[in-house]
Amino acid sequence: MDITLMVALVIALALFFDFTNGFHDTANAMATPIATGAIKPKTAVTLAAILNLVGAFLSTEVAKTVSGGIIREGSGGVQITPDIIFAGLMGAILWNMITWLKGLPSSSSHALFGGLIGAAIAGIGFNSVNLEVLLQKVILPAVFAPVIAGAVAYLCTRLAYALTARHDPETGSKLTQKRGGFRTGQIFTSSLVALAHGTNDAQKTMGIITLVLIAAGSQPTGTGPQLWVIAACALAIAVGTYAGGWRIIRTMGSGLTEVKPAQGFAAETSTASAILASSHLGFALSTTQVASGSVIGSGMGRKGTTVRWNMVGKIALGWLFTLPAAGIVGALTALLVKTGLAGVVIAAVVGTAAVLFMFLYSRKSRVGHQNAVEVEEAGQAVRFAKKKALARARANANKPKDTQR
Repeated sequence: MDITLMVALVIALALFFDFTNGFHDTANAMATPIATGAIKPKTAVTLAAILNLVGAFLSTEVAKTVSGGIIREGSGGVQITPDIIFAGLMGAILWNMITWLKGLPSSSSHALFGGLIGAAIAGIGFNSVNLEVLLQKVILPAVFAPVIAGAVAYLCTRLAYALTARHDPETGSKLTQKRGGFRTGQIFTSSLVALAHGTNDAQKTMGIITLVLIAAGSQPTGTGPQLWVIAACALAIAVGTYAGGWRIIRTMGSGLTEVKPAQGFAAETSTASAILASSHLGFALSTTQVASGSVIGSGMGRKGTTVRWNMVGKIALGWLFTLPAAGIVGALTALLVKTGLAGVVIAAVVGTAAVLFMFLYSRKSRVGHQNAVEVEEAGQAVRFAKKKALARARANANKPKDTQR
């Protein structure tokens, strides 16, 4: 296949992945403020789309990690080819669509890295992957970032409830708590998460397009994304956020309905801080994992909650299998495209047909959580005791021991 045509195909596929990333991850920023009533759904999705667009222009460190770090390229390493990048993108998109269809916890970012790494190993060899950069910039952040974000969200939630607690000075009984300010604050914090998402996630597609331009000889080795690449990726993730985000958030069910404004404020602050710091350092984080960790941490920080460890286990398994599963799909696609033009055509036709089938199948399904993303799963990992149950427990605790018998 002509190299120019292949590059154009890869760029189009990369922008489509960016689009799927947008609708896959919208709820990371906007699920909690919608659940608490801080922002109306349509307004939330529009705001998220605009801020994803703006955020994509703020940094290019993560893009450099993708284009010149994880996969070795240039005179000092293995020269990856556009068809291998095509195979990696196909693996990422198909896994993204499968998890979106099934409502499985997953990361668009790790699907991208997994597909690209699997394709590179199958098409070139193990020496094509820079394991040191992979460990430092992807694996370790994936392990520690959700835990740190969850711990910070837990502490912030405990602090928020402690600072706003009100008691009668004479009897010591609890008074009506006034925490409405947190609901207003969520407008700012959720906007910050959306901005951070654009800053981190859009860059991954920028890195892929830059990588294919370097592989095709259209851009010098070691250079960052061009302005038109940044603009195209920013627009793609923003359109995906708006187009898919409205549909996803509209299906939000009971997963996050128990989230209170103070918790949402704490979770969003923790998520945005972690993502923005990681973007500055060039860490290719999964915003889904960070947001999920924050939601669970903030839920645990509120009194009267219990953790559904089976749900936490489901989330963890989704995170664990995403990178290797996408890698397998990417590797199989790479073996197919290595056969030549016929293999590329078959991969493109089969991949397109699979995406269309999953999209049309999802339109027929009426299951409420079917198209929701991972943060809803995180919300389900924390069970909140009902107010009546809490009141009954407090009443029993205050009864004399003889009465309780």
